[in-house]
This record gives sequence, C-alpha cells and structure tokens, in this order.
Amino acid sequence: MIYIHIPFCKQKCSYCNFHFSTSLQHKDQMVAAMKKEIFLRKDELQNKNLQSLYFGGGTPSILSGDEIKSIIDEVLKYFSFSNDIEITLEANPDDLDKIFLKALSDSPVNRLSIGTQSFFDEDLRLMNRAHNASEAEASIKRAQDFGFENLSIDLMYGSPTSNLEIWKENLHKTIALDIPHISSYALTVEPKTMLSDWILKGKIAGPKEEDQNKEFYYMIDFLKDHGFEHYEVSNFAKPGFYSKHNSAYWKYREYLGIGPSAHSYNGLDTRSWNIANNQQYISKINSHILAKEEEILSENDQFNEMIMIGLRTIWGVDMQILKTKFPEHRIEKLSRQIQSKINDGILTIENNHLKIPEKHWFMADGIASDLFVV
Repeated sequence: MIYIHIPFCKQKCSYCNFHFSTSLQHKDQMVAAMKKEIFLRKDELQNKNLQSLYFGGGTPSILSGDEIKSIIDEVLKYFSFSNDIEITLEANPDDLDKIFLKALSDSPVNRLSIGTQSFFDEDLRLMNRAHNASEAEASIKRAQDFGFENLSIDLMYGSPTSNLEIWKENLHKTIALDIPHISSYALTVEPKTMLSDWILKGKIAGPKEEDQNKEFYYMIDFLKDHGFEHYEVSNFAKPGFYSKHNSAYWKYREYLGIGPSAHSYNGLDTRSWNIANNQQYISKINSHILAKEEEILSENDQFNEMIMIGLRTIWGVDMQILKTKFPEHRIEKLSRQIQSKINDGILTIENNHLKIPEKHWFMADGIASDLFVV
C-alpha cells in the first residue's frame, strides 16, 4: 500500500502538531516532486498490486481534482491496483463543494475521510477549524449525493467546550447521516500547539480525563447498538467498511510513504521517514536524492510495536507469530508478565491471541507499555 502526504492546510488547527504549511506558494513544485519520488522509490514495495492508496495530510482536498488524478496516474505507471482497491482522500468539509466532488467522482477515488471533528460551532471555533457546523453536515450529504457511500468522518471528544450531552448529539447526528465508518479521538494537548499555549495561559480549561473516559464508553455502547463494530480503539465501522489502509498498518504489512514527513516500513525490520521540510524535500527530490532517513528496528523495537499495535485492535497479538519471531526467553518473560493481568481481567487469551477486553480499551496504551522490553 502507498500513503501520500499532502503537506498543506488553509489554516492551523489549535490541536495539530502534524507537518504542514499554510503557504501554497510551492504547491505545484511539491506535486511534481512527489510524482518524482514515486518514480525514484518504485522498486521498494515487494507487492506491486496495491490494496490501498491513501491521501493524508495536511489537507489533501486542498489539491485540485486534476492534481489528485495526476498523482494517481503516476502511481499506476509503476504499480497495479487490485480489483477492490481502496483509494481514500482525507478532506475538509469546506473543500467539498459540487465542483470538487464532481471531479472526485470522475476519478478513481472511492473513499472519503472527512475531517468533521464536531457538529457544534463552539467546538469547531476552539479547534480553529476552517468550517462550521452547517458545512460539516452539508458536505457529507453532498458527498453521498455524488455517489460516495464509503465515507468515514473524524469526531473528537473530551473538548472543554463540550459535555456528555453535546457528545451524545454528535453521535446521534452521525447515525442520522448514515455514515459507515467513524474515527474518534480524545482531544489531546500536544506541546507547541495553540491549544497548549491557551491552556498554559489560563485562557481555557484543559480536557478532563474523567469526562473523556465517560464519553469514550458511551460512544462504544451507542455505536454498537447501531450496528458498528469496534475494531480498533479509535475506529468503528459497519460490517464491510473497515479501513483497509489502517488495518494493514495494524497487521504489520509493508507500506510506502510519499511526501515530506511520510513514513515507510518494509514489513520486517526497516522504517524510514522523509524530511519534514517542504523546501528541502523539493530540492533533494529534484536532485534525484531521496529526502529520507532510515533505521533498522531492534528486536526490542519490533517486539514493543507488535504489542502496542496488536493490543489496540479487535484481533489482538498473535502469540504464535511472537513465538516464531522472538527468542524463547522473551516469550517466557511475557508469559510471566501477563499472568497477573489475566488474573485481574485486564488481559485475556482467546484462540492464542492476547487481547485487552473492550471495557479496558481506554487504558490500552498504558497496559501495552507495561509489557515493553527496554
């Protein structure tokens, strides 16, 4: 699978620490450089028949329909698409007008991930989003009118401008709009963000973990009652609408990342990441130099990642894969570590897969970190 990072946004969201630029001055050069990087790295993936192509960011919908199609055409020069390929474009509601949606509907893009975040204006103002609540709802309906049935939306809970009743209304709105996939995250205060600065200066209150916990577990029960499957801590889908792209990440499959700050993984022991600087990225690629760094994952790194990723999913950690991949002494130590957590009901083993029961998923990262090797 291939991930393409579009490093541009109209404005900076208050909570975001991803790599992007609000200047579109070098957009044309960036698109050309990304197409050149696809050529330069065309032999890195073992599997040339793609199951997934994902445009993330940043804000991919800041590109034109022609620019998106030109990137897809470049990919098709060196890779083939499986019959059921999932081609996802992350989009902001304010970009999804009729002209853009018509261009997308005429392209191979067949899945949209819409950055809704909330259907309430007060939440959106706190997040410094470029859209308002009415645009959020209207963009989803327009996308459906243009034939996009495979839709995902992002929702954020635990905001200081929200509460449980508002969160319930967000979820009811989502059901009413007949959206088959939801990615939902607690509002997190990242360093060096506007949100962090506002909280430090006392302009707003910080999010409360207790409130986020209540909203998380309400969401689980509510969405399951409406036919959703909770397949990863932050992801819910109707049957048949799991994200193929994210599921591949969680199953340790190889992927190629194109664009500044994008990460790649060979499916075994090597990870690389592109430089997080637009100008330097363009300059290096234009000189036929890959703008990336690379690391060989240690045995400890590989073990910890398998534990961390697996315990966040419905599939859990395959103990048989661990036994074939890592030394016996490590598996014996893990067996000792998990026993007390199994006795306490924090972990279970089902069909030789180590799992966290769903009622403890809010603490999944902490539970996993207890099992890390250093």
